[in-house]
Amino acid sequence: MSAADPSTSPPAADAASGRRAAAEEASAFGHAPVPPDATASYGDHPDQVVDFYRPAPAEGAPTGRPAPLVALFHGGAWRAAYDRAHVSPLAAHLTTHGYAVASVEYRRGPALEAPQEGRDGSGPAPDALPPAGRWPDTFDDVAAALDALPALAVRALGADVVDPRRTVLTGHSAGGHLALWAAARHVLPPESPWHRPSPPPVRGVVALAPIADLTSAIRLGVCSGAVVDLLGGPDYLTARLPDADPAALLPTGIATTIVHGTTDNEVPSQVSQAFARAAAVAGEEVVAAWLPGTGHFPLIDPSTAACAAVADEIAQLAW
Repeated sequence: MSAADPSTSPPAADAASGRRAAAEEASAFGHAPVPPDATASYGDHPDQVVDFYRPAPAEGAPTGRPAPLVALFHGGAWRAAYDRAHVSPLAAHLTTHGYAVASVEYRRGPALEAPQEGRDGSGPAPDALPPAGRWPDTFDDVAAALDALPALAVRALGADVVDPRRTVLTGHSAGGHLALWAAARHVLPPESPWHRPSPPPVRGVVALAPIADLTSAIRLGVCSGAVVDLLGGPDYLTARLPDADPAALLPTGIATTIVHGTTDNEVPSQVSQAFARAAAVAGEEVVAAWLPGTGHFPLIDPSTAACAAVADEIAQLAW
């Protein structure tokens, strides 16, 4: 399904859509952060950490065996202003479904200490957004975190608590991009520093409103040009897109589910549709759960039916 074309939407509809989106965002960010049960480092940088959440007994979940592990990547357009704290309520919610959760932090765009200059260098642009992502640091961190995760999880929670052989990757928005990319590293050229010689040992990916097709996201101006920033600027798009775009790294052979709201104003559903089409062309079927009347943030809001749908999709791969 396609999101509505803003140029053809009547003003009243635009206003109502904006109010709904604002209410959804306020609800998702209105939950108090939940402290983790343990935190472990996978590198020396302060952002190279993983928060671990211990599984709670869940109705219907198998007992007497270690829990599956959900590796969670937060969104926020790869910008420094957003960290893993805002998805900690989702992490805690997933533990009530019987999962151990690893919430992965990673280096994002540097915070600005002074007004950013205009993109043409002509002078300050006080209202400009901070840059999104760091090349290659953001990708270095995701690769390093996933490689270290099995051992870190067992050390943090115990082998009797977590089974990293049953890992599902999930992430929201920019984090959905990172989850899809992490599952595709074996498709990268052997000379890539992020290449894996074999597919990652995961059950699959459940990507939530992901920035899954970078080319379409650039065309649609998703997150105010964040994709261009992530790749280092417009001069680097041609060289770096093939190594960074999940839609260019297909097929992966990894079970993949997309969950996307049809009224998402932040990452339009067209971005996930483009990824699904690319997968089909590559001979791979992607499971797509389109949630009618759902925006960007209900997917990470434990109080919503959309979040329940997310847990259901994870269960299809984890158990």
